[in-house]
Amino acid sequence: MANKGMGTRQKLSFRVEPSQRTAKPRNPVAVAAQQRAGGAGPHRKSQSGERQQLKSELLKKLADGGDKL
Repeated sequence: MANKGMGTRQKLSFRVEPSQRTAKPRNPVAVAAQQRAGGAGPHRKSQSGERQQLKSELLKKLADGGDKL
């Protein structure tokens, strides 16, 4: 009871470390979708990503020896 002589009281407050705070409840719909086979579904590479991958594979083969194609 701080400040008793002044007629006012301080509110008692507890400090909580950020690591001790409770996490927000997770979205049950998202958890259920993720637990299904494959999670949220397979993700495909874009056409440019596939093209870059093929180009890098071709360059690696040419660097190793072009006659192995």
